[in-house]
Amino acid sequence: MKPLLNIFLLLAVAGSAFAASAVNFKDHLGLQLYSLRDKMKESPIAALDLAKSYGVKEVELAGTGNLTPEQFASELKKRGLVPISGHFGYNVFDKDVAAVIRDAKTLGLKYVNVPYPPVGKDKIFSEELAHQTAAKFNEWGAACKAAGLTFGYHPHGLEFRPTASGGTVFDILVRETKPELVSFQMDVYWVYYAGQDPVKLLEKYPNRWSTLHIKDMLKGLATGLHTGGTPPTAKVTVGMGQIDYASVLRAAQKIGVKHYFLEDETPTPLQCIPDSFKYLRALKL
Repeated sequence: MKPLLNIFLLLAVAGSAFAASAVNFKDHLGLQLYSLRDKMKESPIAALDLAKSYGVKEVELAGTGNLTPEQFASELKKRGLVPISGHFGYNVFDKDVAAVIRDAKTLGLKYVNVPYPPVGKDKIFSEELAHQTAAKFNEWGAACKAAGLTFGYHPHGLEFRPTASGGTVFDILVRETKPELVSFQMDVYWVYYAGQDPVKLLEKYPNRWSTLHIKDMLKGLATGLHTGGTPPTAKVTVGMGQIDYASVLRAAQKIGVKHYFLEDETPTPLQCIPDSFKYLRALKL
């Protein structure tokens, strides 16, 4: 019986160690600064002051307003805001990967994410385009890794079109990108809007998701669409919409998602951001 008892003890210790090392989303709950886009246009300094007032430490960047990367990094540091991740457009990467890496390093980022697929006016992210994009991502991911950064991609809903052979175009991206070079950032809203189950998608690819965007969807809004966009009025305060965030965040924690960013795209972010944080910080998983 002793060998069997030893096995049980080892399993219990391993389970305890995993639980101890698992990331609590509340410890890494930050703000995507695009939430303050209008304020950022008026004054990046005022926008960062506002971000600090929400009690967050970690932030994700979407540009630096009218400041240089050096100036923006300095202002973040003055306020105790830690820049974890940043969004850089596909075309920006395609034009000059070295410049993206240089700015990301200056800003002190850990992750650099492409936020939208390379599509034309038709907004069709085809299987052929997915194959080409995966090759680009591996190339950019290798360059970022060599510089000590993690390259990532943020699906926007267009990627979840079904393919003729089954699955979705997103599955192609996952299969054809190397896990050691390319991670993914789940925007729960766009996954849900495209008719996917965020929990099942997290569980399907447990080793590929590193960061997560939190925003909620108006109740009654139709899903299963792949437009890659909805009006601001389709977004609501987190906890007031139709997404079951307790289940999503529980699954994200379980697979080891490291950073969580509230992204407010509602018409009234200055009202909704505090309410969303209040809901999330009180949420019991």
